[in-house]
Parts: sequence; structure tokens; C-alpha cells
Amino acid sequence: MIENKFFPEIKGNFGFGCMRLPMNESKVNYDEFNQMIDAFIDAGFNYFDTAHGYLNGESEIAIGDCLSKRYDRSRFLLTNKLTESFFKKQEDIKPFIEEQLRICGVDYFDFYLMHAQNRDNYKKFTECKAYETAYKFKEEGLIKHFGLSFHDNAETLDMILTEHPEVEIVQIQMNYVDYYDTSVDSKRVYEICEKHNKPVIVMEPVKGGSLVNLPDEADKILRDLNGGSNASYAVRYAASFPNMAMVISGMSNMEQMLDNISSMQEFKPLTDEERVAVNKVSAIFHNLNLIPCTGCKYCIEENHCPMDILIPDVFAAMNSFEAFKDWNAPFYYNNVVTADGHGKASDCIKCGLCESVCPQHLEIRKLLEESSTKLEKK
Repeated sequence: MIENKFFPEIKGNFGFGCMRLPMNESKVNYDEFNQMIDAFIDAGFNYFDTAHGYLNGESEIAIGDCLSKRYDRSRFLLTNKLTESFFKKQEDIKPFIEEQLRICGVDYFDFYLMHAQNRDNYKKFTECKAYETAYKFKEEGLIKHFGLSFHDNAETLDMILTEHPEVEIVQIQMNYVDYYDTSVDSKRVYEICEKHNKPVIVMEPVKGGSLVNLPDEADKILRDLNGGSNASYAVRYAASFPNMAMVISGMSNMEQMLDNISSMQEFKPLTDEERVAVNKVSAIFHNLNLIPCTGCKYCIEENHCPMDILIPDVFAAMNSFEAFKDWNAPFYYNNVVTADGHGKASDCIKCGLCESVCPQHLEIRKLLEESSTKLEKK
């Protein structure tokens, strides 16, 4: 396993993102999560990432029960975040992190990030002196390292890092499809991190699973390499950049865990041949013009949809229909996505709550309207 050149306490360069855990309906499947934690730690890794809103709060609870209660604190690193929707004024911030620590069953967080920063919510963080308040947690021993996670353009990140040089690390979305995508701006955002000498954590290296189940033409390109899985090329791509401290993967079953361990335990950067191949796959994706939803569920968990539309599932069905000409996608949409009283895409009242928290800045209302015309029974 490689030594982490930025933070020696991190083992390797691969982290366990706890936003997409194995579930039994609305609760985390503890048996499988325990097995995944054990496999991850046994392989030599130690970095776990969560946030208060993940899985409607179940992620932190599961961390406390399955990680903190079962392992000595010296055997794992834990990252948590300050999310805009959980504080209204500066005085709310200290009680909030104390509650997070209590739920996670720890006395401190190794990394604490200002969550999902963009030009809009940064105004609130500034007004509430969130950066200054959270940074003081280092002096109090509540956190070891201070950073931010980011979803916006390069100019916004440059402004934030200029105003807050105390930031030690930046978490960004990056994968081989998003790298040259101007809507995500990954390339320029990464370059801003380099400009300010900030190590980078990558989230969404497989784009919410989109880079696993590829269209046939793209899949063949990677299969012809006679190497690893589709996911392994995506994770290794992100980890191959020089300023990369950590790549986080959100894993929801043991199969995904073992696949990631196999490619990252003895990490090797992409070869020139592999890099050419993933660039070809990226070009195919851009030609498909798919909805760039990563399935983070912020749209339905942070600001609950008043019509109870499962927005990420609608978009997944739509992408399946468009990318794979999947005749079954409309059936799945009409019989599963909209079952049990969940709203249809056409039920959208265009309130815009979903768009206000979407990290990808998607025009969700317009996309739901388009989805309804292709997926719903006429």
C-alpha cells in the first residue's frame, strides 16, 4: 500500500464514503455494513466519510454502531461535515458538531468539512462566521484537520480559498467524464486547488455508478484492455493526479468493496493505454447527452419533495432508456419508481426546492417534464 504523502495518518489513498450504504428499507443493513468495514480495515485502509444528512441521518447512526463501537479509535479516521440546512446562526454550530460527535460515538473528527460549498450557501457560511467558528474546533480538540467540500465553478473556489487560507484540504467531484465538462468544471476546480497548494479528496469517482454499467460500445473499450473492472478504471483515474490525497467511493455492497480494494490496495496510476481508453469512453458519454445526476439524493433528503417524487430514480430510468434503449425502463418507472404513493414526474409542481440543493445545478423541473413525456403511460 502506498504512503499518503499529504497526511501520514491516512493509510493509502482510498476512502469509504458512507452515503450509499447497504439498506434494509430505510435502515442500514448492519450485518453487511459490518462485513464491509472489516474488509476495508483488514485491507489496511482507515478513512471513513459521512455527513449528518446522509441516508436521512442513518449513516451517522450506523457509523456509531458498526464502526465506533467495534473498533478502537486509533484504527480509523472519520470525516464529518457542517451542512447549511442544520444551522441558522453562528450559535447553532457548536451544539451541532457536539451532536454529530455523540451520534458517531467519537470524541473528535479527524477531518471536518464545510459541506457542499457554492456561491449561494457560502454567503450564509460567511454571515454566520461558520469557517471561523469551525476552525476554532481545532484548538478545542474536536477536529484534527479543517477543509471544505465543493460544488461550483473554479472562480468561486478561488474566492473561498483566497478568503480562507486556513483550509487544509478540498473535496471535489471529479471523474473522467466530468473532468472536461464545463458544467461541473472539474479540471479548472482541480487546478485552483493546485494553485493554492491544497491537497484534494475526490468524490463521485464513478459518477454515482454511471461509470460501472456502461453502454455496450464504451464497455467494449474497457473490456479490450483485459484488465480490471469498469469501476477500477474510474477510481484509478481520479487517484492518478499528483495533488490527490484521497479518492472516496460510496459502496453499497460487499462486491463493490472487494472490487475497489483489489484495485487500490496496491495502487498503480493509469497507463497511457488505459488513459486513452477512458478518454474514448468519456467521449461516448458526452455524445449520449444523459442527465448528469449522481444519485446523491440531496434533492429528496435535504429539501423533501412535496410531491414525494423519487427524482434520482426517475433520472436513472430516463438515462437507462436513452443510453441502452432499454424497453424495460418505462415499465420500471411506472411500476417501481412511482409505486407506494410516490409521485410521477408529471406531478411536479415546479416549487424549485430540489434545484436549490442540487450539487450538479441541474434544471430538475425541466428534466422531470421531459422524463414524463418519455416514461409515463399514455
